[in-house]
Amino acid sequence: MDYTEKTYYFDYDNIVIKNITKQFEHLTSKQDLIGQLYIEVRDNWRYSPFNIGLTKRHFKASNIAKKQDGHCIDKAILYIACLRAFNIPARLHLAKVSNHIATERLEKIIGTNELAPHGLVDVYHNQKWVKCSPAFNKELCEIYNVNPLDFDGTEDSVLQEYNKDNSKFMTYIEDYGHFEDVPLDFIKNTFKINYPEFYKKFKNQDQITL
Repeated sequence: MDYTEKTYYFDYDNIVIKNITKQFEHLTSKQDLIGQLYIEVRDNWRYSPFNIGLTKRHFKASNIAKKQDGHCIDKAILYIACLRAFNIPARLHLAKVSNHIATERLEKIIGTNELAPHGLVDVYHNQKWVKCSPAFNKELCEIYNVNPLDFDGTEDSVLQEYNKDNSKFMTYIEDYGHFEDVPLDFIKNTFKINYPEFYKKFKNQDQITL
């Protein structure tokens, strides 16, 4: 697979996605496209770990684009769809991470500061794969005293390990690898293993607000 294909989830021919990508059609450099689309997704959809879903419809890029915020996997899917619209190879990468800052609400709800699966994006540029995380929007980073991540396809740009005060911010616990398309069954099973009570309650819902 060349990782540029349109799929049910990466439906970049949908008018909702086209309304995003048409703003960047004037760009001729793939590096510029990678960088500007990254900023578009990073900052125009607020990151929220509290609104998630476990259905096919939830993970469809055009449905994600209609919302004002998104989980890390949602934002990764949206970025991949935009990149593939310009024939730039991109794929979903999943991992398990822990968040060490401002997790009181999250830990109270799910009983842990560990997030699984966490969504990243692999982009193929200049004959190599590089990883990025468009999850945390600039405003959120400012609130939690963390430098926002930038990305232009030249090197990895993943979650910040420490904030500006050198306090632990994020930790990678496990790498689940990369996927050609959205692996719904794998996502659901990972969620089930890590949060069994929430899975039982919400497994058939398009939108879960924790």
